[in-house]
Order: sequence, then structure tokens, then C-alpha cells
Amino acid sequence: MKMETLNDANRQLIEATTEFVKNQLRDAEGGHDWWHIYRVWKLAKTIGKAEGADGLVVELGALLHDIADAKFNGGDETLGPEMTRQFLVDQGVDRKVIDQVEAIVRDISFKNTFGREVQRTLELDVVQDADRLDAMGAIGIARAFNYGGYQGNVMYDPQLPPRVNMTKEEYKKGKSTTINHFYEKLLLLKDKMNTDTGKRLAEARHQYMLTFLDTFYREWEGGNSVVF
Repeated sequence: MKMETLNDANRQLIEATTEFVKNQLRDAEGGHDWWHIYRVWKLAKTIGKAEGADGLVVELGALLHDIADAKFNGGDETLGPEMTRQFLVDQGVDRKVIDQVEAIVRDISFKNTFGREVQRTLELDVVQDADRLDAMGAIGIARAFNYGGYQGNVMYDPQLPPRVNMTKEEYKKGKSTTINHFYEKLLLLKDKMNTDTGKRLAEARHQYMLTFLDTFYREWEGGNSVVF
């Protein structure tokens, strides 16, 4: 099944959504700003086309998925879905589409993999894969260190091991290092991809992170870099 081409009305809706998101995220942290949304949007369209997903739901879900990220809003996980629904209602969007997009915004987050079942749809799978891909590879590495600096986290501490078997609250609130974040999240993403297309795209990005970490540890101990 091919992803349907958007009609003129839906294209206008996507343009309006783009402007809304740009305005809402104009002062966002660099790893979760408009350009993160842009990359996820482009990836989601690529994956959605390959997987035969609903194009409108995929594009809206990708554009709105981080409209009010809980970690920048006092941990409030209801704000993003609520803002999404209100914006789409104001735009006169069909209720079925609104429900699907709101579900993507509510259920997309990595932290929601901790002991919580969500209702899977192809469109959620597509947007979630796109979001996870943007946390991998060269972009993922850059985002991890940007956010670690934003939070004032230590870059690396050999005496502080990665956290394993965390609860959702421990993941959200516990302090860690940026290098540990690779083991606590980023290196886990390859095996959490949903779609065949996402799984294929994740392979190279995963390998790039492994190569980076190997180089990082060599240099930490005063050794030579390896050539990518």
C-alpha cells in the first residue's frame, strides 16, 4: 500500500502546523528545537511512504510529537496531547485524525516503554521510529552532548556505571553522565525499532555510535583515535 498524496487542504494544514510548531519551539533547547522536528518529519515521511502509512496522520504526528516535551514542562505528560488536540480542533481537523495524532504525541516517548502498554498503530510505529533514529548516529551523539551540557551533566565518569533495570521515575529523574546515556537509551534503540524500514536505517546509525564510543575511550586514556 502506498502512502496517499496530500490534497491541497491537507497541505495547507501541514503548513499551518509547521508555523505553529516553529513558534512554540522558538526558544527550545538545541536538541529538541524546530530542527529536531524537521528531521523527524522528513524521516517519518520516508518511512511512512515505504510502509504504506496514512500520510496526514504521520506528518501531523511528526510535527507535533514534541510540542510540549514533559522534561521541559515540569514533568507534565498531559500538556503535549492537550495542546495537540486543541490546535487540531481549532484547525477543523476530523476527530478520527485528531485521536490518532494525539495518541502519537502521548505514546511516542522512550520513557513510556517502562512498564506501560500502548495501543500500537502503523502511524505511531512510523513516527516513533523516526524520532528514535534522530537520537542515533552523528545527530544522536550531537544531541546527547548538547542536552547533557544544557542539564549540567558530567560528560563521563569512569567511577559512575550506567544504570540498568530502571523504573520510569528513575529514568526521568536520576542523574547520570552523557556517556552513560548511550547505554541507558541510545544503544537500546536499534532493537526497539518497529518497522522494517526503521530497522534498516537504524543499523548504520547504531554502528556509528559504537565506533564513536570506542574512539572516545581510546582518547580518554591518552590513546590514538581510530579513523571512521
